[in-house]
Amino acid sequence: MPTAIRGTHHYTSGVGAAQEDFDFHARLLGLRFLKQTGLYEGKVPIYHLYYGNAEGQPGTVLTTFPMRQQGITGRLGTDQISRLNLSIPQGSLGFWMDRLSKSGIETTAVDLYGSERIHLAHPCGLPYALVADGYGDPARSWGQNGVAAEHAILGTHGITVNASTLDAMITYLETGIGAVEDGADEAGRRWRLGADPGRVGYIELVEDRDSPPATRFVGEGTVHHCAWDAGDSEVQLAVKGRLEDQGYEGWLGPVDRGYFVSVYNRTPSGALFEYAWSKPKSWAIDEPPDQLGQTFKVPPNLAEQRDTILEYLEPLDVGAPLGGRVHA
Repeated sequence: MPTAIRGTHHYTSGVGAAQEDFDFHARLLGLRFLKQTGLYEGKVPIYHLYYGNAEGQPGTVLTTFPMRQQGITGRLGTDQISRLNLSIPQGSLGFWMDRLSKSGIETTAVDLYGSERIHLAHPCGLPYALVADGYGDPARSWGQNGVAAEHAILGTHGITVNASTLDAMITYLETGIGAVEDGADEAGRRWRLGADPGRVGYIELVEDRDSPPATRFVGEGTVHHCAWDAGDSEVQLAVKGRLEDQGYEGWLGPVDRGYFVSVYNRTPSGALFEYAWSKPKSWAIDEPPDQLGQTFKVPPNLAEQRDTILEYLEPLDVGAPLGGRVHA
């Protein structure tokens, strides 16, 4: 189809404290810390932290807003993204169960859609899964803090969405963005989105009529949105136009996020989807590639308040550059 989506681009969530989040994603999960900047909207400074593989490729990136400093807590429930699923190499489940257990993270082994996975939670309560599907490029893994390339997280696997009704969301996925149904399990049904086998994103739908509606603002412990990789502005606008032609409203964007450009749409399930494309220099626009994440980058809307922002934001120790490398 002319509006072909490559796969996932990134996930964005509300989390607790900034240091807690950095320690979980960078020091425990071994992801590369790519960027520390701030929320582009609003007048109150809030960190926006980015993690990914060695090159920060689309399809490997997680971004977070630490909200505990603001005292804003989200509520898990139905009609929202309920779990973020990450890809790990096949055969590495034992390594991760042992590593997480030693760090005090409770895990549950699950078999869904033909792949073994581990269910766990971020320290703020945000649900995650590590799926042993082997998708992604191990040559670009970021091996740090005791996570060797053979076990390193490869990228994003997909999302789980809880919805009170499924039919409208299924239509959105299939006729709106070209997702293909790809199996059913005791937990629900799933769809595949993306042409590249190493970049495919899975949307797992779970019918949930009993839970209260989840919050739709950026709050600690909840997923804010899932971004899909449009590749360029032409495809991005084609996706937006196709969905608008089918009657889907409530759009935001295009919005320049500094490192990528985004449009947003609230899906019939309540889950917020973003369609993004990365700028050519990506994370190196404002930092040398070997110094990513070392310096706080002030959002354009707060540029004249740098000193005040740095005084206000909670301390964040990211250490020296970790010296990771791209593994051959």
